[in-house]
Amino acid sequence: MTPATAINPRLLAARLVHGVIARGESLSSLLAAQLNVIDDARQRALAQELAFGTLRWYHRLQAVLGQLLSKPLKGKDADLRALLLVGLYQQLVLEMPAHAAVSETVDAVRGLGKHWARGLVNGVLRNALRRHKSLLQKADAELQSRWSHPAWWIQRLQQDWSQHWQAILQANNQRPPMVLRVNARQGDRADYLARLEAAAIEARALSAVETAVEIVKPVSVEALPGFHAGAVSVQDAAAQLAAPLLRLQDGQRVLDACAAPGGKTGHILESAACLAEVVAVDNDPRRLQKVSDNLRRLQRQARCIAADAADPQSWWDGRPFDRILLDAPCSASGVVRRHPDIKVLRREADLAALAQQQQRLLDALWPLLASGGILLYVTCSVFNCENSGSVQAFLKRQHDARELSLDSEWGQRQAVGRQLLPGEQGMDGFYFARLTKA
Repeated sequence: MTPATAINPRLLAARLVHGVIARGESLSSLLAAQLNVIDDARQRALAQELAFGTLRWYHRLQAVLGQLLSKPLKGKDADLRALLLVGLYQQLVLEMPAHAAVSETVDAVRGLGKHWARGLVNGVLRNALRRHKSLLQKADAELQSRWSHPAWWIQRLQQDWSQHWQAILQANNQRPPMVLRVNARQGDRADYLARLEAAAIEARALSAVETAVEIVKPVSVEALPGFHAGAVSVQDAAAQLAAPLLRLQDGQRVLDACAAPGGKTGHILESAACLAEVVAVDNDPRRLQKVSDNLRRLQRQARCIAADAADPQSWWDGRPFDRILLDAPCSASGVVRRHPDIKVLRREADLAALAQQQQRLLDALWPLLASGGILLYVTCSVFNCENSGSVQAFLKRQHDARELSLDSEWGQRQAVGRQLLPGEQGMDGFYFARLTKA
């Protein structure tokens, strides 16, 4: 068996990219399954950087590769195409020295079992070094490759956000910051910033959210003071807006629908000391286990139920909820900087199916809300059809539903709710609409 430390990180990155572009798998699941084959932390970090970066710039790198190949690669050589894209990312984006970007990528061909391709990979990458300016200039002539997003995605943004579409695309292509949520039950943000300073970890408070701290140079969670004791959790500041918007009070019964992996569940439990009960529902038992694991670290408890939130008869006990958080399934178009594989995996036809699922969830959960209660509808999408369009359609059907306005300094007011665009105030792209039952 090949020792773990002998795995070429460029080969592993190519396998990860191949899993996304050829088999339609998510990068997160692939990383969890494959990244541990490399023992050395620096080599693991390199493989991860190459996989994320290649997928972030996939459409642009693909346009460049098309100029360098005399004929398209065969379908059976999709793994070789992934390796070539990894090589181009090293050269054109990271600007690595040629001896590393070319020779190490050529060596990785052996791991594919395609020794005949060594000359092809060497020739393509060296040709790219010589012609990089003209290659990029030609690629930039097309919006899809210039912005490294699917053409349909760009068109949607131009329709929905005519004044902001370029800023959204630019933000999507940035590396995401590492943001923490401070557990208010264990101390305030100022105290935790002092703990970080004592640990020589540079950090700053994010003004939009009182629990949010940004780590200037990302570190392992193992290095974070008190992480395993539940002092902090890794969560973007935009996601931290949800719990405060619920207006939680002691004695309330709260439902977190579509709860996995449990970041918002934990924040709900941190936000009110004496809630009557928190019920977390998710239809994926494996992901629901992550909710339980997160709550165990935070030393909090919720009733976790593996079920379809849109089918309450299979799990609801008939007692109304004072608060419902519906973190609805969506395109995830607002968190692309954290999950660049979304740009490769998402299809335009998915939006209509997702909008139907969102409507089904809203209709199914509304009867579970107590009179005078609050339902908070949340997505990490920037497409109007999933956000204000979806909530407006629901309000037309439910005559006892009313909007509770969100008068905040973050985001942009919509026909219903507020929209945070990617990168605004350093946050991910999220949509929020707060509804009450008359």
